[in-house]
Amino acid sequence: MPRDLSLRRIHPGAVPAALERARLYRLLNEPQQAESICLDILAIEPRDQEALTTLVMALTDQFPARAGLVERAKARVAELAGEYERLYFMGLVLEREARAHLGRGPSASFAHDLFLEAISFYERAEALRPPNNDDPILRRNGCLRTMITEGLEPMSEGEEQLLE
Repeated sequence: MPRDLSLRRIHPGAVPAALERARLYRLLNEPQQAESICLDILAIEPRDQEALTTLVMALTDQFPARAGLVERAKARVAELAGEYERLYFMGLVLEREARAHLGRGPSASFAHDLFLEAISFYERAEALRPPNNDDPILRRNGCLRTMITEGLEPMSEGEEQLLE
């Protein structure tokens, strides 16, 4: 039985291969392994943007199965260097939280507001997006289509006034 069960640090030269491995584990639907690899990278390179975004995605992959990861994902989004990235990935966290709620029966009612909040972040990211990058538009449209499919259509201004 091993005596030393402390975490070991990876070598800085191993970071590119570790990032590739983390992306692969996400594709293999092993987000906990991807999360662990990203944490190893961030232990030696705390500002590595690829490791941060891969970690955020690995955390959001786990939303349907593990409660309590939303705040961790949001905290990691706050560490991203660019405003566009912070807005876009916050939208992604909110969207994926909404999608996780859709599968949870009674808590599905939270999805509506989360989708609308995600859309708001995507719209703000859209204004800052790099040329030829329509990712925020694609995600925004996906949120709206899911809302319609799930019967969570956003209300028009006239409908909102009738409810007041």
